[in-house]
Amino acid sequence: MSTTPVRLRSKASWLVNQAATVAHRLAMDEFARSGARRYHYGILAAIDENGPSSQATLGRATGIDRSDVVAVINELADAGHVERAPDPADGRRNLITLTRTGAQRLQHLEGLVSETQDTFLEPLDPAEREQLTRLLARIVEHHHG
Repeated sequence: MSTTPVRLRSKASWLVNQAATVAHRLAMDEFARSGARRYHYGILAAIDENGPSSQATLGRATGIDRSDVVAVINELADAGHVERAPDPADGRRNLITLTRTGAQRLQHLEGLVSETQDTFLEPLDPAEREQLTRLLARIVEHHHG
């Protein structure tokens, strides 16, 4: 029996925060076992979906702070997952491109994320998982859109 007050357990914002804490821990543990960070996944996914991008664009697309984007791109470049090249439209900035190794790494991380989602959403059936995801996306879009 939970000792958490009903007043808290009946508030969506409190429940979302508690669920986010669990999801974050599960993801961090899984990424750590693979020698990755969640930011690696976000940056690789953004480049894969949007094509070569500037660091600023990647930061906006992923919600990662500008200074963290630089560090993550450095880590990914050192591992051979991304390449920097001058932007032909603006020589003052670089475009970050996914390499073949980076695409393979993204595929591996995508598997980890899927496993983490399954663990996190284990108590829900497939329809409930889809509904929860859709509702949360609607809330996020409303407040960030």
